[in-house]
Amino acid sequence: MRNAQLTPGSYAPDPSVGPMLRFERSLPRLPVPTLSSTTAKYLESVQPHLTKDEFAHTEKVVREFAASPLAKELQSRLEARAADPQTVSWLIDWWNDVAYMAYRDPVVVYVSYFFVHVDGPAGITPAARAASLLRAMLFFRELVETQQLEPDKVRDKALSMASFKWLFHACRYPVKPSDTAEKFDHKTHNHVVFVRKNKFYEVQLAHPDGKWLSTKELESQIQKVIDQAGNSKALPIGALTSDNRDLWADARAELIKSPRSAESLKRIESAMVVVALDDTKPTSREETSWACWTGDGRNRFYDKHQLIVFDNGRSGFLGEHSCMDGTPTLRMNEFMLGGLVNGKIDHGVETSASLPAPVELKFDETSEVKQLVEASEKRFDELISKHDLHVLHYDTYGKALIKTFKVSPDAWAQMVKQLAFQKMYGRPGVCYESCQTRRFALGRTEVIRSASNESKAWTTAMLDPSVSDVERARLFRLANARHVQYAAWAADGQGVDRHFFGLKRMLKEGEQLPEIYNDKAFSQTNHWELSTSQLSSDYIDGWGYGEVVEDGYGLSYAISDNYLRWTITSLKRDTEKLKNYLKEAADETRAMMERAAQAEAQKPKL
Repeated sequence: MRNAQLTPGSYAPDPSVGPMLRFERSLPRLPVPTLSSTTAKYLESVQPHLTKDEFAHTEKVVREFAASPLAKELQSRLEARAADPQTVSWLIDWWNDVAYMAYRDPVVVYVSYFFVHVDGPAGITPAARAASLLRAMLFFRELVETQQLEPDKVRDKALSMASFKWLFHACRYPVKPSDTAEKFDHKTHNHVVFVRKNKFYEVQLAHPDGKWLSTKELESQIQKVIDQAGNSKALPIGALTSDNRDLWADARAELIKSPRSAESLKRIESAMVVVALDDTKPTSREETSWACWTGDGRNRFYDKHQLIVFDNGRSGFLGEHSCMDGTPTLRMNEFMLGGLVNGKIDHGVETSASLPAPVELKFDETSEVKQLVEASEKRFDELISKHDLHVLHYDTYGKALIKTFKVSPDAWAQMVKQLAFQKMYGRPGVCYESCQTRRFALGRTEVIRSASNESKAWTTAMLDPSVSDVERARLFRLANARHVQYAAWAADGQGVDRHFFGLKRMLKEGEQLPEIYNDKAFSQTNHWELSTSQLSSDYIDGWGYGEVVEDGYGLSYAISDNYLRWTITSLKRDTEKLKNYLKEAADETRAMMERAAQAEAQKPKL
């Protein structure tokens, strides 16, 4: 199928696969926007960040680029690539490589993302919590691996489910110059790996007859892991996975010189998931977020998805981001947590059959391996010491109130961010909001450029005491509408950033890089000071990730009926100050809209 644009309800089910993938072949392909569309959007998006003279220069550069024979040739090449019957997505291979696999900085902090789970039953033991989560996960794994999971949809449009294959029994591998990933057969690798006191333990998930372990049986096995691990900590082999990817690749090559170590690694890499059983008891949102995001850098294996369970029964999840984005892992976590809360998980029946003891996966600790581990630990500690994290759980209002003003809750939250940044820095923030493009085959993400001429006009008015609330509200609604429009473009594959990325990739050796890529405005407005993304769930009590530029902030957020929550990370760039400005901005936005509504209501009727 070549670039077919299907309307909702017209997807053709594929009888050769299970229900989960039945729409994959009939999903439309990611489009290539027109040059005129992209350049017009680009000019509008850079304008709020430039002076009048700078914008005039950029406008000239953009118009010359759009009219140039080379730009038209690059566009033609990209369109041909997209139309090739062998190319399902013109973007996916490039993007997975450049954005993830070829990225050499440590995955922890820079790539991984975390969820903090809503607490389980009061007083639950870590073994019981981990067991119930794993038992629930087994049901979701069954749906995914047998392709029986119902496809995600947005407004009746089916979304790509291809990335779900990487949820279980998958691992990222450190390779120069670009990492790889491998998926293992769940039938022949039906085990889970726990890490406790830096020691790894393998536990089978089923009896010899194939029947899954019950929750009680899993709990028994997990308690054995905790008991076997004891109080002493082992050499933290997992720390190697926290390092620069090239350094980890070198360390892995040294590690697997030992057949025993190589086999232990394979058992970890092929496991359904890694469960980190931490010996800490985090309490505050900040403390628990830190523990889920990074932990101590030792009791982890960062190349795989990980459940994390603490000694006080709290839990969370760390996502390995290279092969899939946050929405599939959020669905899995919601399935597990919602199923447990609502009593929908069959916990099974404990049998009389004796269970084999958990198997410790051991490594040969040569002097070279010890030196490599110690160096990785040191670099991890140095990296983490440079960061801070703050959580603003703003429970003054949420989307229930926002919707009374008939504006988008997501756009409202984005405008609050812009106002907070304006208050702190006196200018608009260069902002990336992640938008999924899974309505296209193999779709991942596109950028919503949140700062706009309209948002700048509104934030300026908010800081100008001479502007009335009615006028501020008018400007606010214009800014919201513009944000909603750009979000719709991005979701429809009509954003700016992926298109420019694709055009640049079509350059052949010897062809000169177009001036638009050298223009100051291009690098300035791709320098994501605010890296933002929304994932909201009643079962997630926090989530986040790291900044993407050294002078920027990671700014994940969630929107519920009665609260807004931001997790803010940075290289200690007055993170707490930004948190306070966010609260001020949220307060002031609501107050402004309420005063404006009151003023409008008091106007005499004509």
